[in-house]
Amino acid sequence: QVQLVESGGGLVRAGDSLRVSCVASGRAFSSYAVGWFRQAPGKDREFVAALSWNGGPTDYADSVKGRFTISRDNAKNTVYLQMNRLKPEDTAVYYCAAGNYGRTFRSFTYWGQGTQVTVSS
Repeated sequence: QVQLVESGGGLVRAGDSLRVSCVASGRAFSSYAVGWFRQAPGKDREFVAALSWNGGPTDYADSVKGRFTISRDNAKNTVYLQMNRLKPEDTAVYYCAAGNYGRTFRSFTYWGQGTQVTVSS
């Protein structure tokens, strides 16, 4: 069993940077792939980024590629999403997930409660 708690969301201006974090509790966290998803008001939850269990392969949605970076520190049981050059359309609740490497919801077993990121123009 893995519990995930996100933090670091907030209100920023377009062009700013922000880093959100996800702290995991529970054993064997380092053996799971991790991912970030987001859900904007009135829209479906969508894939943002994924990272394999060993920090190797990564995958990004086209909308964030080149601006966002996913990383992990297994010694701290923490996953990060560094977001640069933020845009108003990045406004959403951001969710951390752990499970199998992939882009779909079904790939991931464990989910956090989310952290709000709001980008003003």
